Amino acid sequence: MPFATPLAVAIYFTIWWIVLLAILPLGVRSIHEENEDAPPGADPGAPIAPRLLAKAGLTTIISAVVFALVVLVVRAMP
Repeated sequence: MPFATPLAVAIYFTIWWIVLLAILPLGVRSIHEENEDAPPGADPGAPIAPRLLAKAGLTTIISAVVFALVVLVVRAMP
């Protein structure tokens, strides 16, 4: 591996968060967009079903692919 283990973990962690922030808004519908009555105290822009666990899994898979590409690029460098 071209990186020390702590550096590899830090790079993967950074990639994971960037990918998560890109994936979070995908497929989210708000209470207002669905024309549903908001519970008392809820913001009308709150998501109905954010599917966070599925998005975390997708983020992990995409991040692993991106990290593998980073490792390949770094290994290919002279």
